[in-house]
Amino acid sequence: MKQANAPNTDYKALVRQGCDLCAAAYDKARWAETNPELTLLTSRLSDGATVLDVGCGAGVPIARALAERFIVTGVDISCEMISRAHVNVPEGRFILGDIMSVEFPPSCFDAAVAFYSIFHLPREEHPCLFQRIHGWLKPGGYLLATVSQFSEAPYTEDDFHGVTMYWSNLGLEDYKKTLSEIGFALLETTVIGHGYREASGTPEECHPLIFARKG
Repeated sequence: MKQANAPNTDYKALVRQGCDLCAAAYDKARWAETNPELTLLTSRLSDGATVLDVGCGAGVPIARALAERFIVTGVDISCEMISRAHVNVPEGRFILGDIMSVEFPPSCFDAAVAFYSIFHLPREEHPCLFQRIHGWLKPGGYLLATVSQFSEAPYTEDDFHGVTMYWSNLGLEDYKKTLSEIGFALLETTVIGHGYREASGTPEECHPLIFARKG
């Protein structure tokens, strides 16, 4: 683990390059996951609802599962991940871009999900991201997202599916406060693992999962 504080380093470019390079390994590691926690959301949505997948990666397993009943739009910064998402989930709509730069009309989604993606953005952008998502959701729309338990200064590691990857996160209580201030009502908080199948050999992790509704 190394501090990520080099003033001349573009850490978003590092994430994009790393995801391009590890896309095949990441796709394989997540392919077999079922993500039963999606039921928190899917049980409350009608067929044909519109769902935004923030940091959709290669589209598996989240966008793939959602696309069975809903209209899914995924956004990811990695060209290789988006290419794979088009193949893995041909019925989905996938956009290559930084979630902080893409634009959607106000109140156009019934729900938004963000699994294992928010902590790859600089943490100073997280409140703005949630504000943007809030604006894109219809009144009463849902947010389901993994966050981090504790606040940590930005850092990089060299062992993320064989590439260097960047992390930056606030703590769970910070996220709860931010969501409340923006206008989300927190419905449930639980904990899930790292989202990879056991055969990947990746050490187990725990990530808070927040489920909230636009007030």
